[in-house]
Amino acid sequence: MQQDTDGNGRKISVASASTPQTQKEPSPPYSPQKLSKPGLEADMTQKPRWQAPLYKAAGKLEGKSALITGGDSGIGKAVAYLYAREGADVAIVYLPQEQVDAEEVRAAVEATGRRCLLIPGDVRTSAFCREAVERVVATFGRLDILVSNAAWQDRQDDIQDLSDEQIDRTFKTNIYAYIYLVRAAVPHMKPGSAIIATSSVAGLKGGGSLYDYSATKGAIDSFTKVLAKELVDKGIRVNNVAPGPVWSPLNPADRGLPPEEVAAFGKKTPMGRAGQPEEIAPAYVFFASDADSSFISGVVLEQSGGETMAG
Repeated sequence: MQQDTDGNGRKISVASASTPQTQKEPSPPYSPQKLSKPGLEADMTQKPRWQAPLYKAAGKLEGKSALITGGDSGIGKAVAYLYAREGADVAIVYLPQEQVDAEEVRAAVEATGRRCLLIPGDVRTSAFCREAVERVVATFGRLDILVSNAAWQDRQDDIQDLSDEQIDRTFKTNIYAYIYLVRAAVPHMKPGSAIIATSSVAGLKGGGSLYDYSATKGAIDSFTKVLAKELVDKGIRVNNVAPGPVWSPLNPADRGLPPEEVAAFGKKTPMGRAGQPEEIAPAYVFFASDADSSFISGVVLEQSGGETMAG
């Protein structure tokens, strides 16, 4: 191992520079820890990697502003940090219980010289989603990038164990909020803006015991494709990132995933491990950058550790 930096002079331990990125990241067994809902990254004994020390920023989002839901941890945290390194001001939405994680994100974003707006609240209501968008516009004067990333997940071994309450929470967090946010954001977005949602390979092939979660991710894919067609004349592009297993608080906090399965999380992928948030986040930069993806809209991009799917 050697010391590298994250782009702001802070040292991070990484493998030798000659080691391929695919071999730098941790492999199972991971920590078998379980987390209480909603799951704090601060409580994880084995922290996700989100600083992306090998990533080289190029000012791709200079002068823009972004709203990221679920931006306090996991993929959202890594995306917020890379957006700031690319020159964007960032607002993150998170549950009030996740304040400690949100504060770490704010410190990292502000260390790059960009502004970070913290918006605690619950995306399950349209009123809050509208309020979040309005706060971003009032604070930054614009909204160029919307990332609908917040998610709720709990496995159930039997469909009979899937409660009405769980179905309601999963759908409202994962797909209703996406629709609410888009409805509130589009009137403020100008040509060149981008909307990006976090889908999942579970929406493409079905995730084991993830009845409601998989259904919402499939809905996200379909909604994105419709929205991309409807917004093309406005110059707003809409795309999805569909990760496979990613090491974040979401899975240790899944009440249907026992500790021994947490420890083996992602082992069945061709790469034999879960992805790390720092590996997933650059795709969100790509979709947010008009220079990089100006001819791409309505796409679901898989990031699944070498697994391939038809279509």
